[in-house]
Amino acid sequence: MKGRIIKGIGGFYYISTEQGIVRTRGRGIFRKEGITPMVGDLVEIEVLEDGDGVVNAVEPRRNQFSRPPVVNVDCMVIVFAPAEPSPNFDVIDKFLITAESKGVTPVLCMNKKDLVSEKDAEELTSRYRGVYPVFRVSACTGEGIAELKAEISGKASALAGPSGVGKSSITNLLIPDAGMETSGLSHKTGRGRHTTRHVEIFRLSGGGMLYDTPGFTSFDLSDVTEDELDSCYPEICERLGSCRFDDCHHIHEPGCVIREAVSRGEIHPLRYESYIRNFEELKEKRRNIYG
Repeated sequence: MKGRIIKGIGGFYYISTEQGIVRTRGRGIFRKEGITPMVGDLVEIEVLEDGDGVVNAVEPRRNQFSRPPVVNVDCMVIVFAPAEPSPNFDVIDKFLITAESKGVTPVLCMNKKDLVSEKDAEELTSRYRGVYPVFRVSACTGEGIAELKAEISGKASALAGPSGVGKSSITNLLIPDAGMETSGLSHKTGRGRHTTRHVEIFRLSGGGMLYDTPGFTSFDLSDVTEDELDSCYPEICERLGSCRFDDCHHIHEPGCVIREAVSRGEIHPLRYESYIRNFEELKEKRRNIYG
């Protein structure tokens, strides 16, 4: 029997199958082979006489994340707020880079739109115009949630973003029976308190799945090198191959079409500055590792 792991707690894996949810354990040989089943895995299971089951095989993964431990994600909804907490675009861009590097489709979602004017909301998201779909929603009023749900329908999606931006509140609106605990900002730290304690997949009405996770709050770009970075910015990637030099890093080199596009206003200068900062960060990290 085949199915998908939708939850893992206390050594048990809960598999969604055509016959319903089956509680399973992994084969002992998995440990010897270094295989750890993860939420999102497509698996082959054997159902035992007592109704529980055993995971016999794990199918190849399209992608994999270690923090949180999830696999086979189609779409990453990167949630941020215009205030309470204020947006950190360096962090948002790292989410975008990570999603691109894993072959995951990114979607931006600005929650708490009721805290700012339409003009301010437009200005905050202007750097991504024409690059990524941006949804402006309010988990308090429900505005924009239907449009976001239509965007992720039929996909295996995960919500990502800093704590306190309302990911659990959005999950409750997307999947009312999920029953996610929600929490406001900590008065002491000014940051959100984590309310999700384990990874679980919920079904979306109308098709698709939503990963609810306690992670996806930050990334360190550990799986990306500076030479790969330009392919993780779509507005840069679509222009690759046209620079004067094949190994152009788009910073100081003459004949660089990326820098020309920035000067013409075709690439937002804040996104280009983001690329330079991340390039230098990755370059420095490589120097520290390899000397």
